[in-house]
This record gives sequence, C-alpha cells and structure tokens, in this order.
Amino acid sequence: MPSNVKPTIAPARLQAGDTLRVIAPSSSRNFVMEFDNTKWVNERFDAMGLKLEFGDHVDENDDFDSSSIPSRVADLHAAFADASVTGIISVIGGFNSNELLPYLDWELIAANPKVFCGYSDFTALANAVHAKTGLVTYIGPHWSSFGMRDHFEPTGQWFQAATHEHLWSIEHAAEFTDDLWFMDQDNRTVNATSGPWILSEGSATGTVIGGNLGTLRLLQGTDFMPSLDGAVLFVEDDGAADVHEFARSLASLLQTPGAEKIRSLAIGRFQFESGISCNLLEQVIAKHPILSTIPVVANLDFGHTSPMFTIPIGGVARLYARGTAARLDFAHDAHQLDMPES
Repeated sequence: MPSNVKPTIAPARLQAGDTLRVIAPSSSRNFVMEFDNTKWVNERFDAMGLKLEFGDHVDENDDFDSSSIPSRVADLHAAFADASVTGIISVIGGFNSNELLPYLDWELIAANPKVFCGYSDFTALANAVHAKTGLVTYIGPHWSSFGMRDHFEPTGQWFQAATHEHLWSIEHAAEFTDDLWFMDQDNRTVNATSGPWILSEGSATGTVIGGNLGTLRLLQGTDFMPSLDGAVLFVEDDGAADVHEFARSLASLLQTPGAEKIRSLAIGRFQFESGISCNLLEQVIAKHPILSTIPVVANLDFGHTSPMFTIPIGGVARLYARGTAARLDFAHDAHQLDMPES
C-alpha cells in the first residue's frame, strides 16, 4: 500500500428502518423539480424500508442552479454529524462539487462513516473523501435517479447489493436506455445491448477508483486525488464528451503518478450523443502500451445511461475478461477477493 493511502473504512450496511439524508452538493433540488418524479422516488425507498430526510439548503438556487459553498458544506457536515443518519445521497449532479473540497472537515467525516452515494459530478466528492479519510464511498444513483418509473431495474437491485451486502457480483444487463426519461416517462426507447467490449483480456483484482472521467481529472495535482497504484480504474463520460475529449482525458489520467501500476480499466457505456464506437475506442486504447498488459473492458453498465451499477470507491473489485464474457466481483474487504498486496 502506498504510504499516503489511508486505511480503508467501510461504512455500516444499510438495513430497513435506516434514514438517508438527501443533500445537494452540486445542483439543487429546485433544479430538478420542474419534472416532479418524487412519487416513484418515495415508492422505491419505501420498498427498501429506508426513510428519507433532506438537508436544510437543498432547495436554495442561485444563478448556477446551485447554492453557496457554505450552505452546501453545512448540509454535508450536518449529515455526517447526525448519529440518526446512516446514509447520505445526492439530489443530482452538476458542475461544482469540487468547490467544497477545501472546506470539508475530514476528521468529522472519518469519525462518522456512512454510506455516501451519487454519480457524475459527485465523482469529485466520492474520490476526495476516500483519499482524505479512507472511507469507502459510492458512485451510484442519485436521489432523483430513483424517479425513473420504468426500466429502472437492475439499477435499484445493484444499489441494494452495494449498500446492503459485503460481497456482490455484476452480470451484464440485456438492455439499456439512453433518453431524457425525467421529461417524458411514457415515450421511451429500450435498446438491446451489444454486451461488454473486451479490449484486452485477463483477470485482475485491485482497489476501486474512478467515476466520471472529466470530473476525476479535476482532482489531478491536488491532495484530493486518490492513488492509482494498484487500482481497478472505472471511468465513464457523458454524451457531451466525443472521442477527442475522451481520448485526451484518458491520456491525461494515465499520466498521473501511479497510473503505470493500475491493474485493470473498466469503461462505462457511452451515450449515443458521444459518437464513440467500439472501433474508435479500440484505437484510443491501442495508443497506450500499458493498456495492452492489463484487462480492459468497455460498454459496461455504469455512467450516464440506464441501468447503472453502484461502484464502491475504495472498495475492492475483481475484473474478469475473456472472449466475449466479462464479470465483476465487488467487496469492501480485500481479503474477501484475495487481493494481492500493493
């Protein structure tokens, strides 16, 4: 283990009766309420036996569809400090969660470990919190994600597995959606998946790091960037990132100290808007000799399409890729997957 890596802290597993605090570290709840899908959000959390409550500032809204740094920091600190709260989940993503990092009380967070979940812009928080405290955090659905009426599963099942179990596995979904579901729940397109893209075969186990590629890059060169030494690296990007943007972002990440020791690379499904095909991605991957020596799999069920599995940042993953088959096993304890020493 690199000397600057904090010992891993696994949060308590969620169970029926627990309370989740919803906070808005990026965009506010007010931003998403133009399309009110809370009926299905509430039904899903009720079915899991989880109670929801909200931070004091989740509805504050400024010219950036967000709220002030002090307001967002206050809600995050209050959620971690409240002993009645077992988990914390973000309202939605956005563009500015990294603004909070210099102002967070890392000792408070480390002393009160909880499930801490969101995706996209939340990547900055999830990885920084792990880097500074050792807490296992989660790249997974937002509070608002649970408002998807149809074609939501297995997203919910994967969230439950990651937050309720100690060891779980992911099999590739048979279909996916890539649409503005929150605007129109009645007219949606379901697509058959082409399965995982095996770009380099093999099997590897390591520490889980990653999330949204563009957001993770915001941490480079700061104390908030987690070590890539021994990592199973997960990256995805949204439809606005075409192949040129993805390629240069990946190149930048692979130039980060420690990246030469990553153990495997897992890439989430690209949105149609990106125009990134398997052929184009193969050419991007082929530019980097290191990626020919480790397992590399793309078109996996995480990112900005649905379904999406929940990724434990700071946990452990085993990625297996052979022929046309790929499998992911996750755990919070390295010994459960027989993880080798760094």
